[in-house]
Amino acid sequence: MQNAIHWPEKFLPGLSDNFCSNEVIVEGLSAADIWPLLITPSLWPNYYDNAANPGFHNPDSKTLFADCRFYFDTFGFHVESRVTEYVLPSTGVPGRISWHGWVGQEGRADRLDVLHAWLVEDLSQGRVRILTQETQNGGPAKALATTTPNPMINGHQDWLVGLVTAAKNKSSSKR
Repeated sequence: MQNAIHWPEKFLPGLSDNFCSNEVIVEGLSAADIWPLLITPSLWPNYYDNAANPGFHNPDSKTLFADCRFYFDTFGFHVESRVTEYVLPSTGVPGRISWHGWVGQEGRADRLDVLHAWLVEDLSQGRVRILTQETQNGGPAKALATTTPNPMINGHQDWLVGLVTAAKNKSSSKR
């Protein structure tokens, strides 16, 4: 049985305004290959064209960690974020990271609230599973939910493909 994302009640898929889910399972990589690329926002623009201008509110921070505040630009939004779950991958334990991201002032119709969650787990036979899911609430989320093709599905698939490609390139350069 595969692991699943942990959802806070207000972001439960099916009860939110928009939801997307993307997953890849890749041979020849491990959670240890993926994790450093995922928790280092400054690397995201190198392998994901839809991430720009990442930074931390604490200038000494270089990687994501529990409860840290960070920001980045994506899908035309400047997103303020706070990590809400952080579990390092280890033997038999999937890596988990989620962040609450928001755009705009609370209570306004144009406010966007998201929970973006990742699960990175080693599987048998030298495979890694990377699952990313996002729920969204607010006016912009309602608009995104009715857009075809779905920009969230396509954007997050690009993120996964870029993440895997970057991990493979880094892994092959170590040899």
